[in-house]
Amino acid sequence: MFQRLFSPIIELLFPSVCHLCKEFIPDAGEVKLCSTCLAKASPLLSPKCNCCGQPFESPIGADHHCGSCITDPPPFCAARAALLFEESTRELIHQFKYSKRVMLRRPLGLLAAAYLGEFAREFGADLIVPVPLHVKRLRQRGFNQAIMLGEIFSSKWGVALSRNSLKRIRWTEPQVNLGARERAANVKGAFAVDSVNMISGKRILLVDDVYTTGSTAKECCRVLMKAGAADVAVLTIARGTG
Repeated sequence: MFQRLFSPIIELLFPSVCHLCKEFIPDAGEVKLCSTCLAKASPLLSPKCNCCGQPFESPIGADHHCGSCITDPPPFCAARAALLFEESTRELIHQFKYSKRVMLRRPLGLLAAAYLGEFAREFGADLIVPVPLHVKRLRQRGFNQAIMLGEIFSSKWGVALSRNSLKRIRWTEPQVNLGARERAANVKGAFAVDSVNMISGKRILLVDDVYTTGSTAKECCRVLMKAGAADVAVLTIARGTG
């Protein structure tokens, strides 16, 4: 109550600054990005593959399956990303993950929740499962960005979050400098379900920050489906190019 009464005065005396450019922004709202930086966080729009979510180059046409999903169907029912991995979105994610600016989970998570909310509701998830980090990388980074984003989705959509039902059971090299085949080989056998009872029969939203080739997401989904998940959809903040 106190905060609601005095927030206009506080905002006037201590205006918010944009997370990226540091410009003062009146009426910043929850996302706290200026209009210029927000305009550079481009949403991923149709036309796109209605399975893996890959955007097509043509700006016109209906959503349809891409050639890859037709010839080699993925182990998930659908993958969706909220934003293109470029400009403001890339900068926010890099600062969040590598510069330990954990406060950036809010603008990223809130933007993604707004863009992906309709899909999440239609999917009817029982459980949100973040892509896990190996304990060595977790110690290096200090946090799992997928868990932090999953917490925002869980709060916004009222879907339970399971932080530890999926585990990374062996070390994998960073995917960033690997090709598609190398990425798939790198993560093969890297994940395991800790509690089959938690997964069995559930409709699951697998959450991560960026979908590039999909190697990590696909391997996680194979493990979840093998453990008895009813269906799995993948949600990420951004979509990169492999």
